[in-house]
Amino acid sequence: MERLVVIGGDAAGLSAAAQARRLRKADDLDVVVLEQGPEISYSACGIPYWIGGLVEDRDQLLARAPHEFAAQDIHVRMGTRAEGIDLAAGEVLVAGGERLGYDHLVVATGGKPFRPPIAGLDADGVHGVHRLADGADIRAAIAAGAKRAVVLGGGYIGLEMAEVLQTRGLEVTVVLADPLPMAQLDDDMGERVCAAMCSAGIDVQPNQPVREIEMGPDGAVRAVRTDEASYDADLVVLGLGMGPETALAREAGLALGSTGAIDVAHTQRSRSHPEVFAAGDCSQTFHRITGEAIHVALGTHANKQGRVAGSVIGGRPARFAGVLGTAMTKVGDLEVARTGLCTTQAEEGGYDYRTELIESSTRAGYYPGAAPIAVKIITERGSGLLLGAQIVGGPGSGKRIDVFATAIWAGMTAETLAGSDLSYAPPFSPTYDPVVVAARVASRIEQG
Repeated sequence: MERLVVIGGDAAGLSAAAQARRLRKADDLDVVVLEQGPEISYSACGIPYWIGGLVEDRDQLLARAPHEFAAQDIHVRMGTRAEGIDLAAGEVLVAGGERLGYDHLVVATGGKPFRPPIAGLDADGVHGVHRLADGADIRAAIAAGAKRAVVLGGGYIGLEMAEVLQTRGLEVTVVLADPLPMAQLDDDMGERVCAAMCSAGIDVQPNQPVREIEMGPDGAVRAVRTDEASYDADLVVLGLGMGPETALAREAGLALGSTGAIDVAHTQRSRSHPEVFAAGDCSQTFHRITGEAIHVALGTHANKQGRVAGSVIGGRPARFAGVLGTAMTKVGDLEVARTGLCTTQAEEGGYDYRTELIESSTRAGYYPGAAPIAVKIITERGSGLLLGAQIVGGPGSGKRIDVFATAIWAGMTAETLAGSDLSYAPPFSPTYDPVVVAARVASRIEQG
């Protein structure tokens, strides 16, 4: 009987284990999952909403328990840290001296928050937003009387944390190294996000790389210092993005890619050691449009990559088809979404592109609750091929990005999308949905 060992008990690792078990029974494949933490199968994306009180119970963020996997003959070993991988021997070195042999290995060690080399970053009161313990620590700080929060970074986590901390009654300052929040957007769309944050009472401080986290005599954070100013803080939250957790893989000798994540083929196999697979935030992937290597830390991709790895181990051919970077978030009532290439990426990719921006409403103008929406579309000049889209607007805006994502995935042109049969009903859309209008405008201009 063969053995599959999975390092990491969250989205990618457990998806791989479950898929391999579906395809190979317990008398054919022994499946062991090593998880160093106290929880498995939890939603890191839900942590901000637990902090903000929208999710009342921490356990609501737990998708499945170890006993549920045990019922599938998947042995999940909680609190078990993998300390090394002996690739030559085909063994995982487990804390305590155990050597666990494998025929197939899935490395699903996930990601880690970026922690730049800033003095004081390890001070008491500085928190990432990565594990449930981080959420518990931030909730405890608020309960203990924290009044002033500084969020470092204006990406998805930064925006979400700024919103929920303000909802909890804290004064919130967002400090950015970049000129605008949401660097994944073009400037004209990022400006809309920044304006909404400021209108909501969030203090946004752009173009200010952090130089130091200032501490009091007790070792607790008291301020964040930049070249421009010092911002008082009882609580500092890291929203600087996620990088791959690859220490174990690197020390073992697995090849890393240009992004610093584990280099894998479309089957999620390690390019240097074919008996090893990697999936999720620790692995490198590729952009669907450009074909170039990228690293994207999102649970939806982790689940799909884990399933691909599990399928291949189970004997069923499978390939991961790449990513477009489709994602959305919100701050207050403003929804923010993007997919495909922004103009900077299009330029770097060598595309001759054009952009169109249209402004409309989320519903029929006469229907109560209609809110402004801005849709930006990026197309290839000459062919009209869709390259990317960005949406910023009121409630009901963000999920429209899925139409663009599907169209780009299918290789559609703006003209084809303009003729698509999108649903119409006054509570949900104007007669001409903003998605269709943007595509129509781009198509008309392309045709002269």
